[in-house]
Amino acid sequence: MTRNILILCTGNSARSILGEVVINVLGEGRFRGFSAGSQPKGEVNPYAIEFLRDHGLPTASLRSKSWTEFAGATAPKMDFIFTVCDQAAGEACPVWPGTPITAHWGMPDPAAVQGSRAQRLLAFRKTYLTLEAKLRFFMAFDFAAATAGAVKQHAVIAGTKS
Repeated sequence: MTRNILILCTGNSARSILGEVVINVLGEGRFRGFSAGSQPKGEVNPYAIEFLRDHGLPTASLRSKSWTEFAGATAPKMDFIFTVCDQAAGEACPVWPGTPITAHWGMPDPAAVQGSRAQRLLAFRKTYLTLEAKLRFFMAFDFAAATAGAVKQHAVIAGTKS
């Protein structure tokens, strides 16, 4: 059974995009990743694209999109929805089809880092590695044997990993 994970942020240009890639790389058919934003920027941050390409990670299907794309009746059913920025966590979310388990995994925005190209790429690397640690921990859980409450608790705990 493939479980769908939606990573939410405000702009859907950096953190949530990186999370989508991590899930799809590590998911091994067990998980499928998506990302969206409450106020999408309309483009993926160029440093996110550069970081991903430099590390041989897929970028072709990445785009900045609205969370309303995932709220309709024809949208893929999400099993898990994680917010990665404090602003999106505090916003009124759409009503999601089904009963996805949600958690907030707040982390700094690499797109907000100022400085040299190297400093900016380092910020994207740190964000990617943080998301990778959280998602590896989360995806290692035995979902089949757990109650919904235990899965929710695990999702919250995974958000504390770095």
